[in-house]
Amino acid sequence: MREGKPPLVVLTGPTAVGKTRLSIELAKAIGGEIISADSMQVYRGMDIGSAKIRPDEMQGIPHYLVDVLEPEEDFHVVRFARMAREAMGQIYSHGHIPILVGGTGFYIQAVTRDIDFTEAGQEDSYRRELERFAAEKGAGALHLVLRQVDPLSAERIHENNVKRVIRALEYYHQNSRPISAHNEEQRAKDSPYHLAYFVLTAPRELLYRRIDARVDEMMEQGLAEEVMRLKKRGCHRGMTSMQALGYKEILDALDGLCTMEEAVRILKRDTRHFAKRQLTWFRREEEVIWLDQEDYGYDEDRILKAMIRILNEEHINAQQSAE
Repeated sequence: MREGKPPLVVLTGPTAVGKTRLSIELAKAIGGEIISADSMQVYRGMDIGSAKIRPDEMQGIPHYLVDVLEPEEDFHVVRFARMAREAMGQIYSHGHIPILVGGTGFYIQAVTRDIDFTEAGQEDSYRRELERFAAEKGAGALHLVLRQVDPLSAERIHENNVKRVIRALEYYHQNSRPISAHNEEQRAKDSPYHLAYFVLTAPRELLYRRIDARVDEMMEQGLAEEVMRLKKRGCHRGMTSMQALGYKEILDALDGLCTMEEAVRILKRDTRHFAKRQLTWFRREEEVIWLDQEDYGYDEDRILKAMIRILNEEHINAQQSAE
């Protein structure tokens, strides 16, 4: 292995592109175990809206960071990085290769670059002040405050992601410098891993059709009923879990803020926008290996063989050949 670094494989890409099934075949081929790099599959009881892999789909491949937290618990990049590194330690102890699978680029980067995102400190009074400001003036007004002190972070953080906006403002308040500058310094660090970073893609129009079809399938599977169960147990839009795509839109419909038909339309639209942002994120990453499904005739077997060939060339050795 290069410079004695431990191996790490990443398989990512936009939502609905088809990472799950390919990840299982890759894990079987290279002796891998999978760590979910998804901000919502970590939660129990949030199965349909997160497109969570089912136990029967895992085919005996160990999965980490799936179904390990309750929806009432907070989950963020700092906690993810800690849990992912613990899982990686277990996988290495088994003599296997960790495979990070999921579409949350921010989380993946935290691990691949060993980034210290510096969780905002314990100055609760300032955090509460920002939370009150957001509640009274709205998320947009809070986002404008961030834009004034850290325009780069404002570009990268959606205004509805109030927790990340607050974290960035806290960092600026405590350090008198933007968190974006700190993060850029961290990104410039070499990866501590012998890394193979695959991004699975598809033509945009096809991807958008898959997203629309997936949302329709989620509704048929009972997404509205899943959100209702969460609502009945006390989950509300202030929780990290309920801010996820698929949950906040359906919750709005259940609360009478819009019709269910309108919620589905918004969910499809916002998921397409999310996929576009994911691709923008991955294009900023260095040393990424792009796998466009169109180039392989949409043949998963050909894509898998290409990945294994690349891994062998990189001396991340497969346990068995796909040839």
